[in-house]
Amino acid sequence: MTDAPPAHAVEKFRDWRFGLFVHWGLYSLPARHEWVKNREQLTDEDYQPYFDHFEPDLYDPGKWARAAREAGMKYAVLTTKHHEGFCLWDSDVSDYTVAKTAWGKDLVGPFVEACRAEGLGVGFYHSLIDWHHPEFPIDLVHPQRDDEEAIAKAAGRDIQVYADYLHAQTRELLTNYGPIDIMWFDFSYPGRKYPDGRDGHGKGRDDWRSEELMAMVRELQPDILINDRLDIPGDFVTPEQYQPDGPMQRDGQPVLWEACQTLNGSWGYDRDNLDWKSPETLVNMLVDSVSKDGNLLLNVGPTGRGEFDPRALATLASIGEWMRLHERSVRGARPAELSAPPDCRFTQKGNRLYLHLFSWPMGHVHLPGLAGKVKYAQLLNDASEIKRIVNDPHQTAQNTTMGGTSADTLTLKLPIQKPNVLVPVIELFLS
Repeated sequence: MTDAPPAHAVEKFRDWRFGLFVHWGLYSLPARHEWVKNREQLTDEDYQPYFDHFEPDLYDPGKWARAAREAGMKYAVLTTKHHEGFCLWDSDVSDYTVAKTAWGKDLVGPFVEACRAEGLGVGFYHSLIDWHHPEFPIDLVHPQRDDEEAIAKAAGRDIQVYADYLHAQTRELLTNYGPIDIMWFDFSYPGRKYPDGRDGHGKGRDDWRSEELMAMVRELQPDILINDRLDIPGDFVTPEQYQPDGPMQRDGQPVLWEACQTLNGSWGYDRDNLDWKSPETLVNMLVDSVSKDGNLLLNVGPTGRGEFDPRALATLASIGEWMRLHERSVRGARPAELSAPPDCRFTQKGNRLYLHLFSWPMGHVHLPGLAGKVKYAQLLNDASEIKRIVNDPHQTAQNTTMGGTSADTLTLKLPIQKPNVLVPVIELFLS
């Protein structure tokens, strides 16, 4: 295992808490999911029209970065190359790049500059898989996995020649664009088999030369964080499309983590996918991540012309309005050493404890362990006081009189009407 990153980089990542993922490539033109080449088993010839017609004339990374900042995000990660093999920069070792399209201009540099102008950290996603490279062997996730003629022609491919290419492109990315905060590789699948039990020729650390690759990344960018998909331990783990049930661990020890999530189930632009998550659900996911000492990396897939879908912009704006009022309950916050009531989450920053209410209770919420420990309580959205009650534990319930609660339980008296925010937050000032 190579050296760990410096502590200040780790704490910066934990403070950020919320980031933007951007999946953009040729797959934005078919607009049928970023794995369209795999799913429809398209050949390079089938896929060529997307290269020929890639013309992102509305690309304005300043708008992307501004939308991210206004949503409360603190960093952004861009797909420099996805599994299709198409590169968003002018690589010295490939012609399958944006520089060779009719557009002809680097897309990565302007993205980096825009993020820095908005005060965002910068990350690069880079696919370990490459369905276009002539030396990438055909395996169970390759589009030509069922094409016997293509498999026969590919019999002599050398994964180590491809690994040289992978390393060379990683070096370019981490040399040409200044300081980079995150290297997000994707993905390893050693030992994976076909459904019928045949060897799927899945790939992992030996194929990518992962330890050598990670050492090079560390040498080029000493403050960078590297994710966990090289088939060797990385700096942070990446649960995808699910929320873990507690803080993530590796070998029984806490580990840095980031949930990567989509707006509608697809990473790339998917025109007809209407399975959009509500802003309320997404805020719940952000809060849930922070309460378990994790980050949320939320994805947008731009269109082929280089714009964010209006539905994505509306969602980001809605989250941004919640963050405008509630940012301090997540930004720089850490988990609390308390168990939250049902359908709630705690976060904490210093002597301020934040209670996030995923559903609005009728009249009261009970907080075991906090009696005598809270000197003031308020709704965070408008700083209006929340009354605190400590019941006599021997009190008898009768009509409108509440029964006794345990002596250590603090009860909060809530308004009947839920505040007009996605997720109400009560700020508790600890004694």
